[in-house]
Amino acid sequence: MPNAVVHFEIPADDVARAKAFYENVFGWNIKQFPMPAGGPEYWGVTTRKEGAPGINGGLMKRNMPGQPFANYVDVKSIDDFVGKVQAAGGTLIMPKQEIGPGMGSFAVFQDTEGNMMGLYQAAAPMKKSQAKKAPAKKTAKKKAKKKTRR
Repeated sequence: MPNAVVHFEIPADDVARAKAFYENVFGWNIKQFPMPAGGPEYWGVTTRKEGAPGINGGLMKRNMPGQPFANYVDVKSIDDFVGKVQAAGGTLIMPKQEIGPGMGSFAVFQDTEGNMMGLYQAAAPMKKSQAKKAPAKKTAKKKAKKKTRR
């Protein structure tokens, strides 16, 4: 089925307390996630073994009073779905933004009932032409030619 829920986020006033709670109650594995410089602290929440049913998520410091638990829906194009959300009466809360290099993008909307939900768009596969190539090393022959020209 298209557009599955692929990620959740749990905001917490006290991240250490929430981490201990979810680890103790459910046995989840919660580890700090490396984020781009200047980004917020974020903890990855692993709720299942590889290949088992379910989704994984994240834990983070609450950014605003009343910030709710959030689910993220996988979409091919955030731009297309923002239009669908707005046409159906929803409101864009946070515009599309990149998570980090190669990590995809997300946006957040509010539905007609006041619930917040996220949209997630995977990063486009890197084209061979976009891959950084190491500078070519000069051969000994070319170096010798340069020296003789001086």
